[in-house]
Amino acid sequence: MNDIVEDYLHFLTVERGLSDNTVASYKNDLEQFIIYLKEHNFTSFAQLQRADITDYLHQETALKKANSSIVRSVTSLRRFFQYLLHENQITTDPMLLIDTPKKERHLPEVLSRNEVERLLETPNTGTALGIRDRAILELMYATGLRVSEVINLRLADLHTTVGLLKTIGKGQKERIIPIGDTAVYWINSYLENGRPKLLKQKRSDFLFLNFHGNQLTRQGIWKNLKIQVQKAGITKNITPHTLRHSFATHILENGADLRIVQELLGHADISTTQIYTHLSKRRLSAIYEQTHPRA
Repeated sequence: MNDIVEDYLHFLTVERGLSDNTVASYKNDLEQFIIYLKEHNFTSFAQLQRADITDYLHQETALKKANSSIVRSVTSLRRFFQYLLHENQITTDPMLLIDTPKKERHLPEVLSRNEVERLLETPNTGTALGIRDRAILELMYATGLRVSEVINLRLADLHTTVGLLKTIGKGQKERIIPIGDTAVYWINSYLENGRPKLLKQKRSDFLFLNFHGNQLTRQGIWKNLKIQVQKAGITKNITPHTLRHSFATHILENGADLRIVQELLGHADISTTQIYTHLSKRRLSAIYEQTHPRA
């Protein structure tokens, strides 16, 4: 069974061209599934029936797995068994009558504009690492880039003279995004005064580097952000994605068209973008209650 999964993951990478993160997600889901199958003495995917799948999903629920994890697991299994059917590894698809659980929609945490300002000002811009961190924060808030898109930016993707950058998002979709003047200023400061000191004697096409002159990682940005959030005195549960949420919410509050926000964020479906209109309404209600004398 492990060999079949490896073949499938290779198919996703080579034939489907899915990103490393997406393939890793499928791999994790399928590895958990195989552990369950071996614990219950299954030796082949062809043995499985609908009841076996539902038993597995009931166990996942009993283990108090997050709703989003179970939804993703169902999606992973559905696509995997479609692949097995196409490759004649099975004769019937046990996922055919399995319903995907409804995905819970939680409004994401968003920073206020004052909190954004405090966060942006926390890095010590008297150091190379501080200039880099300020440039990263300014860029993420100015563009709404995902953290994976930030770490994979290359020098050739920047067009600061015209205030634009190119990025490759989910599904290998390319998009062009405008950068604000403030973010351009800090990126240029980093390119002139920060990056050369981090690069040292090495060569790299990546924009953001770590202390050793190598490509900065997702974990590196998370670790640095935790420190910055603490310094800024922000008590909310903040992740790199919070800057993306804040970017979308704030420009919608200032009158941006939802379709434009969809394009900037790289959402395939506008229903994903619509969550930010709920955030704007929630904040509008909060401001009303705080300011109206008869609220």
